[in-house]
Amino acid sequence: MSCHNAPTNPNVVGGEPSLTNKVLNTGASIIQDFTPVQNICAHLHAFHVFASDPKRTPVPTHHYCSHVTSDLRQCLLYDSNAKDARLIGVEYMISPEQFATLDKEEKKLWHSHVFEVKSGMLVMPQPQSSLLPAAAWEAAETKEMEEVIKLYGKVWQLWDTASNDKIPLGHPQLMMSYTKETPTMIRITEERDKLMGVDFRKKANLREYIPAPGIDPDADAWEQDILP
Repeated sequence: MSCHNAPTNPNVVGGEPSLTNKVLNTGASIIQDFTPVQNICAHLHAFHVFASDPKRTPVPTHHYCSHVTSDLRQCLLYDSNAKDARLIGVEYMISPEQFATLDKEEKKLWHSHVFEVKSGMLVMPQPQSSLLPAAAWEAAETKEMEEVIKLYGKVWQLWDTASNDKIPLGHPQLMMSYTKETPTMIRITEERDKLMGVDFRKKANLREYIPAPGIDPDADAWEQDILP
């Protein structure tokens, strides 16, 4: 793993790493162990909504997730899948059994994944280098969705990239997920699909057979009657 071969991101403070940094990073990449990040086994993409202001533009988010245990997943959140992507937050996902142990106030910080999965909004982007046929990839993706649909997630966004700040400023922001179809949800998902070459409506059809679990009434507490 090399730390110096990413292009300089114009949306981030500073310029290209110095020669000293490059030499040190190359040496570290040879002798150090990066086991925690090598445990990442799933790349998901969806949109997050600001809990404090659901009318703000949702944030397209790439999730790189590790399955820590059967009850816990943890994800690094990026604004793209490029080498110079900005780390913008973290998400934890827990099983419904673990969610049931939380107190009422804690549950308010968590969101369900039922709509994300059933609507087709949540996808596993297929890399261009993948040799799997599209049908086989979608079959694997659909099996993954059978598990994700049950989970509850808590997202903290650390970098508000819409602010154009070149470093992460301010307090972390609690983020949530769509729980219903809205004009904005349709528009941003269609735009994403064109870029990634996917079709959320087709994915929704493929996932029709997946049972929708009941959602704890204390989850999705941010939800309002009217979304943009």
